[in-house]
Amino acid sequence: MDVSLYLNFTLCYVLKMISRRLLRIKTLQVLFAFFKAENDSLPKAESELLHSIKKGYDLYHLLFLLLLDIRNFAERRIETARQKHVPMHDDLNPNTRFVDNPLFKLIEENESISQYVSKNTLNWVNHPELIKKIYQKIVASDYFAKYMQVETCEFTQHRQILVNILSKELMDFEDFTLWLEEQSIYWNDDLDFMVGMVVKTLKKFEENQSTDTPVFPMYKNEEDEDFAKRLLRKVVLRHSENTKTIDQYTKNWDVERIASMDNLILEMAITEITEFPSVPVKVSFNEYIEISKYYSTDQSSMFINGVLDKIILTLRSEGLINKQGRGLVGEE
Repeated sequence: MDVSLYLNFTLCYVLKMISRRLLRIKTLQVLFAFFKAENDSLPKAESELLHSIKKGYDLYHLLFLLLLDIRNFAERRIETARQKHVPMHDDLNPNTRFVDNPLFKLIEENESISQYVSKNTLNWVNHPELIKKIYQKIVASDYFAKYMQVETCEFTQHRQILVNILSKELMDFEDFTLWLEEQSIYWNDDLDFMVGMVVKTLKKFEENQSTDTPVFPMYKNEEDEDFAKRLLRKVVLRHSENTKTIDQYTKNWDVERIASMDNLILEMAITEITEFPSVPVKVSFNEYIEISKYYSTDQSSMFINGVLDKIILTLRSEGLINKQGRGLVGEE
């Protein structure tokens, strides 16, 4: 997959509805494990879902800390050069534009970030080599060289260098992705989303802003937290019913060739369309088609598109889709 294309795709949805997209994917992952496991329980699956969401929020904050630790590493290099027995001119007169980047101070002094990382004991102290490797990638880049050499630097340019670090250096850096896998099984698919959240946060930062400027909450609102838990529970409770419905519309398909992930995505889509009156059918439909492109086979999106479209037509004809709320009445 083209990493830049995937990041752009992700950022597009981050700007619109990061919470719901991520919650659907987290729920999909937990449900997949739930139906594969033997003697599993719904309360356990719900607990697993909430823990997975919380770990994603941990990563969001760790990315802020990563930027600060890269700055700290750069500062130590400058100080080490100054302490040489025979320092050169550049050692005594270093370019400190990067370490003096005003965005670092805004991150460091942000009360929401500092309180969360302190409460959850988040840090990079045990990974100095990883910080070093990321820094080496950064200083070898063309965008960093231009940033350091330009005569004057505006706040927007200071912000862009941090955006570039996040979007250009982490997504395809094998050492970093391996570190994610080693640290948490929940982070395999979180990096692109959390990079997008941090980028959006940085783009909202302004010069001389207050230290109590809020960052993204774990949930956009109570409705989103309830959405994730209800979606999980409803899919489990409707499993037999949804399976029968799907079977009716896949009779002409080779059952053994239908990916189990496809069936699960269809179950989630049907459940959301029928059980969540405030979510437009079109939103649910499009969301699960897009999710299928990244979490199932190459042919999955076409398969799910065709089957789900037919199921929706039937559900509508039977009056089983009832939407409520502003602009949704009659949407079914």
